[in-house]
Formats: sequence, structure tokens, C-alpha cells
Amino acid sequence: MLRPAMTALLIVTLSLPAAAQPTPGERQAAADRARAAYLDAAGKYRVNLERVLEFYEADLRRAEELVAKRRELLERGIVSRKDMNDAERQRAETQARASDARRQIATTDATIAEIAAAEQLARMPALAPGEYRELPTLIRFNGLRGFTLAALGAIQRFFAGHFGHPLPVSAAGQSPVHDRLGYDHRQAVDVAVHPDSAEGRALMDWLRQEGIPFLAFRHAITGAATGAHIHIGRPSDRLSSAR
Repeated sequence: MLRPAMTALLIVTLSLPAAAQPTPGERQAAADRARAAYLDAAGKYRVNLERVLEFYEADLRRAEELVAKRRELLERGIVSRKDMNDAERQRAETQARASDARRQIATTDATIAEIAAAEQLARMPALAPGEYRELPTLIRFNGLRGFTLAALGAIQRFFAGHFGHPLPVSAAGQSPVHDRLGYDHRQAVDVAVHPDSAEGRALMDWLRQEGIPFLAFRHAITGAATGAHIHIGRPSDRLSSAR
């Protein structure tokens, strides 16, 4: 009884026109729209972070004033050591909140730089393993091996031994900023050094010797006035594409 109906349905289905595939121009237009949307979202998020930082910095100024006042009163025997400790603890907590907001701003700047460079990276000819290419706005090295966060310790030891201070990591792995902006940064590290500085050049030379892939952003990329840094690992992708 069902066979004639199923046959008719099959005939109708086969007669439907196939869905049109997007042209290269349409795909590029869609990518441009997505890129613009991500840049817009990231820019708005950064503005909000700056407002939060202003609030924390005002809190920090008040906390500093309170510590100074309590110290003077403690020396005069008017307040207790506990009162002094409470003021210092409040200052430390406020400093931590302000520092976290600054780190989030730095991470957002780096992510904006990477989003802004995505089109340029997509149009760049594929690099062979171990190939290095330097452009006016960015530098890319297609390392001979992959990179995971487990290798970060060796990079930190090199940098500290060479320059006498810690590697200035602005983001290691996935952060709330990357989650919010929808970018996969799970096996990548951002270092807040300019690639053309002495520290940046030394770090890139060492990474190349070790075969570790990286992208370095100088920053004259349209849409991102800030964010010069070195991204260690493969280029970040949108989370929906990476999963």
C-alpha cells in the first residue's frame, strides 16, 4: 500500500533543484561580514573593560589613601594593627581586580589584532613546514612541530635566563575573553612583546630554532590600532570551526 506513495515522494525529491553552492565572492562576503561582527563585538567589549578598569583604579586610589591614613594613625597608637592589616588587604584585593582588568584588555587587544589579520592570513600562500615569512604588518613561522601549553615552561626558562625577568604572558590557553569572543585559544600563548624589539627578536629566533610555530603582530593592520604581540602556536580559529 505504501510503495506507490514512497515512489512518488522519491520522484518529487529527485526532481527538486539542488541547493546552489555559494560562489567564491559570496563566501568572501560572508567571511568579511563575520570578521566585521567579531571586531565590533571585541571593540565594544574592550570599551566595557576600560570602564570597569576606571572604576577599579578609583577604588585603588581610595584604598591607597586609606592605607596611608591607617599607617599614620597606627604610628600614633590610635588604630590597631588589625585595622592596618584590613586596609592593606583591601588594597591588595583592589590591586588584583585592577590587574585582572588590565590583563583582559591586553588579551582583547591581542584577539582584535588576530581577528583583523584573519583575512590577510587567509590570502597568504600556504607555508611549507619550517617556512618563515615576514610582511609589513605580521610575521609567520610554520613550525615543524605542534605546540601545546606543556611547552610553555621551556619558553619561560629561556626568556627569564636571557633577559632576567619573567616572560610577559598576556594569555595562556583559553580565557574568558576568548570564550566571550568565540575564539579557540586552547593551545596557544600570547606574549606582550613587540616583535621588532630586542626581546621580540630573540624570542622569535629561539622559537624558530625549536621548530615552534608562531605569529607576530606588528600592528598597522586595518581595524586594530593596538595589540602588537607574539602569538605562540597555530593561528586561532573560531570555536565553531575548531570543534
